[in-house]
Amino acid sequence: MWVVKLGGSLAGSPELSPWLACLAEHGGGRVAVVPGGGPFADAVRQAQQHWKFPDPSAHRMACLAMDQYGWMLTGLEPRLRPASDLSEIRERFMAKEVPVWLPGSTMGDHPDIPQSWDITSDSLAAWLARQLGACRLVLVKSVSPPAGEVSVEELCRRGVVDSGFFGLLADADFKTLWLGREDHGLFARLLNGAAA
Repeated sequence: MWVVKLGGSLAGSPELSPWLACLAEHGGGRVAVVPGGGPFADAVRQAQQHWKFPDPSAHRMACLAMDQYGWMLTGLEPRLRPASDLSEIRERFMAKEVPVWLPGSTMGDHPDIPQSWDITSDSLAAWLARQLGACRLVLVKSVSPPAGEVSVEELCRRGVVDSGFFGLLADADFKTLWLGREDHGLFARLLNGAAA
């Protein structure tokens, strides 16, 4: 089973539709989707900068921003199905569906997750992959990865992932892969060439 974090930066991209179709066609019972925050999380950042409210409030709002993007994804591609917690995700897998995780109701004040911008949808995707026992975590970003392997420390340094991501990968049993917005065909080939 794979966890795919679909970056919020794809919200305005023409490549979003091919990604959704690819996930729906190939991911049933095999893939859980974690939505980014995208423009919805950007609105939270802007509001916090203006009003100076604390990070725990912003964290809860950012989790709800992920819900908003998730509802957008399931609205655009009805074969993707919303799921608000681990048990509902597992139910979707049993039904051979593709769950889209809506973390707002469970992760806003989860005791294992720091309530700050050190934790964004990338780290929450890593957390979910651990909880589900996934064999692979795929981060779909608007930018393509550079040639060759890149360390997680380097990804954090470049700001490609949040600063909490490295800690959530410690002793992880899954492999992590970074794909760009045009790599949906590559994703399908990798998924279909690997054990679910």
